[in-house]
Amino acid sequence: MVNFQDTIANGRMAKLGMLSSDAVEKAATLVARVADSELETIRVLFADQHGVLRGKTLVASAIDSIFTSGVAVPSTLLLKDTAHKTVFPVWSKTTGVAGGFSGASDILLIPDTNTFHVLPWSDHSAWIFCDARFKSGECIPFSPRDILKSAIAELSDAGLALVVGLEVEFHVYKCVEPNHDHSQATMPAEPAKTKNIAPGYQFLTETRYANLESVMDLLRRHCQSMGLPIRTMEVEMGPSQFEFTFDPADPLTHADNMMAFRTLVKEVCAQHGLHGTFMCRPKVENAASSGWHLHQSVIDKQSGENKMISAADGTLSQVARHWIAGLLEHAAESCLLTTPSVNGYKRYQPYQLAPDRIQWGCDNRGAMIRSLLTSEDATSRIENRVADPTANPYYFFASQILSGLDGIGRQLALPNAVEDPYEAEVDALPDSLLSAINHFEASTFYREKLGDVFVDYLSRIKRAEWDRYHQCVSDWEQREYFGLY
Repeated sequence: MVNFQDTIANGRMAKLGMLSSDAVEKAATLVARVADSELETIRVLFADQHGVLRGKTLVASAIDSIFTSGVAVPSTLLLKDTAHKTVFPVWSKTTGVAGGFSGASDILLIPDTNTFHVLPWSDHSAWIFCDARFKSGECIPFSPRDILKSAIAELSDAGLALVVGLEVEFHVYKCVEPNHDHSQATMPAEPAKTKNIAPGYQFLTETRYANLESVMDLLRRHCQSMGLPIRTMEVEMGPSQFEFTFDPADPLTHADNMMAFRTLVKEVCAQHGLHGTFMCRPKVENAASSGWHLHQSVIDKQSGENKMISAADGTLSQVARHWIAGLLEHAAESCLLTTPSVNGYKRYQPYQLAPDRIQWGCDNRGAMIRSLLTSEDATSRIENRVADPTANPYYFFASQILSGLDGIGRQLALPNAVEDPYEAEVDALPDSLLSAINHFEASTFYREKLGDVFVDYLSRIKRAEWDRYHQCVSDWEQREYFGLY
């Protein structure tokens, strides 16, 4: 009988220190489990810079190799924009990014056994998430999971931990035409043609839920089978718009959960002739914008005490005040991490239940930060409503931790709460991806916290996306000028 633990312990990854003794034991248990199962394939995946899962699929009998040797994938996967175009000159002597990456050389995927799941919509297959590393095992300066792990460790060094809850809005449409003709296989590909599966605007209406129940149930059951901590399934504001919320968890767990959830929705919907999309503001008639609201509680790491509970007279705790102040202080330069798409900035409009300014308010859904802090509520928390549901969850969560912790460390003063969020005379959020790039690129804070390599790398990738956008002739230009001149 094969001794999987010895095999993995004697493998290259364990010998180079990429797997701890505990990780070796867990890996051996998982390999034995797969060997005794009817699984046929294992999808070995990592989150790229855009929060998109990529990787390779192995036959199940080869699972031990991912723990002995790791899985190699081309480094160019980390160098692409949202059209899947490589934006760094990998065939030149100088690629323009630290670490080399010339010649489309390999990087290494190191699997995390805690993320292994059999897929209920493809029960002969399972997936496992990985950390993307250099072949030596060293961290890549912009590898998403490691960026978040580093931020969590910094918070832990301060004796604190973060608990987050997710509210995620998205759309599910009927796919009328997938547009798979050869001529439509462009970069990016032509989008599918869709129609609503339910009309709107009937926010939280019971009869509308009944209309959508079959799809709600389909997604909920798959989420529950995957162990995702779904709490509610809601009819959102717009036609065919959904919101799913999640029970609280630690940031790494929920970042992994968000990656799983977005992928699950897209894959399950596709199997049923539907099109699931987390695009913030789809270009279809009468569509509503989708947001991603992140609930945050800072707790004492040792005692588990929620440090954000207010005093009996309603005075905010010092931790809460400084944490919110940090989020506000760094909001503009964080937008590239919270709202990474051209499309996301078209959500920042007044009177649309979305923020357009940098401010906080008490239970005010028009403010960027909604305070839900009281003396009676053990789950007291704040809700940051700034994010686009396409955000890379690892980068997004890291931005919140680093910003909030900076507020605590510098004891930043909290400005007054607002009650008129769309009229208050405060700084506006960036109004375009270009503005967000400029704020991020000029950020001394993120250059100190995440390094020049990361800031320059992500700015370059997002500039490539912006350049393709603003150089494209739009419908607006055609209408405005084609007949006039």
